Order: sequence, then structure tokens, then C-alpha cells
Amino acid sequence: MNLEAVVAYCLAKPGAEETYPFGDHVLVAKVGGKGFAFIGQEPPGSVAVKCGATRDEAAEVRARYPGVVSVMDYLGRYGWNRVQLGAGVPDAELEELVDASYDRVVARLPKAKRP
Repeated sequence: MNLEAVVAYCLAKPGAEETYPFGDHVLVAKVGGKGFAFIGQEPPGSVAVKCGATRDEAAEVRARYPGVVSVMDYLGRYGWNRVQLGAGVPDAELEELVDASYDRVVARLPKAKRP
């Protein structure tokens, strides 16, 4: 999956919005004001998603793709991983990771903010 496809996939989610709180180099896809995907804009690109409720759950994904999936800076201890685009994670699995991250964020939103 390339950078443009990941951006399009994330922004197609119900209630998703495109924000740039850290400058032009990182797009944060948010739902209900909360980020569910941090997309690095520098080629080839990367996407950071919540891969579990804990560091241990996120480690399972990193174990399947060593060198391709890594702990996200600053948020890694909360179950966030960064996935390098075009480096070996199948498109279907990357979509599942984005879907799971989105679902986790939506589940924690107050009902009034859910899409």
C-alpha cells in the first residue's frame, strides 16, 4: 500500500478528519477529535496505529514484521506501532491494523462524539 492509498483509506472512515498538528510532515487522521492514525508524509511513508491496549499486545505485531514495524516514538508504551509503507506488510493486514486502531478510538469516545 502506498502513501496516497493509506491516506485515502483512513480519510474514508466515517467521521474521519485530516489534521496537521505537527506540521506538514505528519498527517493525523482523527475521529471525534482523537487521532487513530499518524501518517508520515516523507516518502516512502509510514503509518502509526494503535495495535493493542498494552505494549505487550503491540509487540505481537512487531514480532511478525521485524524491521518493518517498530514502536512509535512517545506513544509506543500505550500500544502504538509505526509501520513502514511498502516494506512487506500485506495491504489487507495494514487495512486491518488501521480498522482496529479506528475501532479502538471510536469505542473510547463519548456516544455524542461517535460517528
